[in-house]
Amino acid sequence: MADNETDIEGQPRIAPDAGAADDARPWGEQTRVVGNRRPRVDAWERVSGAAVFPSDLVLPGMLHAAVLGSPHANARVTAIDTSRAERMPGVYAVISRNTPEANPDWDYFSAHSGKLFYDHCRFEGDAVAAVAAQSPYQAHDALRAIQVEYEILPFVSDELEALKPGAPEVHSGGNRAGTQTYARGNIEQGFSEADLVLEQRYRTASEMHTPLEPHGCVARWDGDSLTVWESTQGVYAVQSKIADVLKLPLSRVRVIGHYVGGAFGSKLRTDKYAIIAALLARRVNRPVKLFMTREQTLLTQGNRPPATMTVKAGVKKDGTLTAIQFSGIGASGAYKAGGTSLLDWLAKDLYRCANVSTELTDVYINAQPARPFRAPGYVQCSWAMEQMMDALADGLGMDPVELRLRNIPAGTQARDDKPYTTDGLRLCIEQGARAFGWQEARAAAAQHSKGHLQRGVGMAAANWYAGDGGPPSTVIVRLYADGTANLNMGASDIGTGTKTVMAMVVAEEFGVDPDAVQIEHADTGTTQYATPSGGSKTVPTEAPAVRRACLAVKSQLLDMAAQQLGRPREEIVFDGDHLRTTDGLESLAIRELDRLRKQKVVVGVGQRQSNPQGVSITPFAAQFCEVEVNTLTGEVRLLRMLGSNESGRVINRLTWDGQLIGGITMGVGYATTERRVLDGPTGKLCNKNWHDYKLPTTLDVPAEVISEPIMLTDEQANIVGAKGLGEPVTIPTAGAIANAVAHALGMRLYDTPINPVTLIERVAAREA
Repeated sequence: MADNETDIEGQPRIAPDAGAADDARPWGEQTRVVGNRRPRVDAWERVSGAAVFPSDLVLPGMLHAAVLGSPHANARVTAIDTSRAERMPGVYAVISRNTPEANPDWDYFSAHSGKLFYDHCRFEGDAVAAVAAQSPYQAHDALRAIQVEYEILPFVSDELEALKPGAPEVHSGGNRAGTQTYARGNIEQGFSEADLVLEQRYRTASEMHTPLEPHGCVARWDGDSLTVWESTQGVYAVQSKIADVLKLPLSRVRVIGHYVGGAFGSKLRTDKYAIIAALLARRVNRPVKLFMTREQTLLTQGNRPPATMTVKAGVKKDGTLTAIQFSGIGASGAYKAGGTSLLDWLAKDLYRCANVSTELTDVYINAQPARPFRAPGYVQCSWAMEQMMDALADGLGMDPVELRLRNIPAGTQARDDKPYTTDGLRLCIEQGARAFGWQEARAAAAQHSKGHLQRGVGMAAANWYAGDGGPPSTVIVRLYADGTANLNMGASDIGTGTKTVMAMVVAEEFGVDPDAVQIEHADTGTTQYATPSGGSKTVPTEAPAVRRACLAVKSQLLDMAAQQLGRPREEIVFDGDHLRTTDGLESLAIRELDRLRKQKVVVGVGQRQSNPQGVSITPFAAQFCEVEVNTLTGEVRLLRMLGSNESGRVINRLTWDGQLIGGITMGVGYATTERRVLDGPTGKLCNKNWHDYKLPTTLDVPAEVISEPIMLTDEQANIVGAKGLGEPVTIPTAGAIANAVAHALGMRLYDTPINPVTLIERVAAREA
């Protein structure tokens, strides 16, 4: 299967039906609700503490569970004794490999099969045993009483070291988890046509998942039926995995996930903790709550894999790119988990270039498996490609914005000439540069630089392959006799404001306030099927289904009005929350419809139709940054940033801006503070807490972050005209910061993060 035929989770993308497309048209420019700044429909619950997250849940008789992880990077369990733990006060159950009925088969991403408690622990933190006890403290005390004997094995924790001859093998057969190549044109001919050829190696550190709410769940059995409350991006995905592992019918597994305290891709997949909680709950016949500690989330719940990338690029004097050669090495971790997923896509797709060659090598190392992480692969590639674009511009004596504009694909994808439904990249760069004051800031940087304080500005551009959305999705909308509505959908709101956006779609169609829309969501027992919320596809997937359900309701209302008024249906139209005749002589409020008052409710079902064939529904982005670098302390102060995004229609401007600020904040961490540190002698994780793993704070993010939406409605994308936003807002951030720092210093830093230590070392080396 080609790399563009899988979704963000590596699963096959559903192919569009031949000629299928939404037959309804997107809204016009004038809308009543859509496009406004709207507070979240659950804002009060969130800020007041009334919202019950899975980690808040307390059930009668509930026990608490904890998991014992291997303390070694690579080891075999040779013996385990749980007898002492079983006798401790408050302990109800202990399970391990010695508990056959509680040790089902478990596979990592279909490539490697084993057991839930596997003898061979290939990364620190992999599950060895678990305990259920009266309190969390008793459970963790019991873990310390479990005696485990390990055969400690050689390990490798660096992807480059793993490829060297004689390196310890994570799996028999070598440490290459996979290779992938791509080519178009003639790369050698492209370099021969260039007036300038540059080549550089770039390195990005591993960024670890650490959402505010840790990973975990509560499990309860009612007879042979299991209910799980989980902090997840997709309740139906959790249901499927649990049913598969425990050999249960899907109808016997209910998963609820109404609130999620952060995810960013790490909660797209179901982990061992859900199975362990279910097994313990069945064993003790009581509800069991199991949430990872912060240390365990950093050890076991995924990461953005590290990447080593080499870019060679050729360009003519007029700025035309003639060749791009990209090679990337990434680390999946202990199991095949997409260590190089999408790593080369910006190299082969963002800019127009006739001759492109890429090669990717995925590598096993003894560390936790990678997971999707807000624009997987793209963020790493942007760090390399956008720095190379600026280096080429410097070599030509050309403005970086101008060089990019000269290589914008002419309305079609660079890799396969498929037409874009909107030509947003040029607008993002041009309008973003104008709003930022690019030319003025670039010219004034030298004037603002004084002694050890150097000023610089930089920019970077991006696109994102997965912001189109698509089936399957089913939504039910109920309109009640008083004009209020109920929205029933299976999608999770992972903090992005999905519920608010969908309520605004309903409100737009029915002419009501979004607060009049009751929402049921993310419950496999009561709501309709939805794929996990990830890949920036939730709004473009769910919103068209929501609108279709509303249109199905409105069709029935038109029939009711036609009957009541004695007029042909085609002579009746909607006007907000009223229906009126086209001649304007008669009008009825929705709540005045006799049949609606009699039957009390009208029900509409909407499904997401397939995307049109032969076109590319793509979001675009550009970001601009101004920094001040202290060459004495190595500090980089971010003065201001601007993000311009073309992601189709803006439905809620407030949550749109919030997504941009959040995405930039994550990119700031990637560029300046975050990295996984694995100890050389032991392979153990050194920074497995929030003190040592440096997340950006409000002091690290610029005080001025400007959101500059590019207001295009994508007529072909779907009947809402929206595309994904969540990932494009973080892709170019690190590259823009790196380019601004290079502009300030007159030299480049090629490795993340650019922190005071690394910067001072480079400055000192240059001066020496």
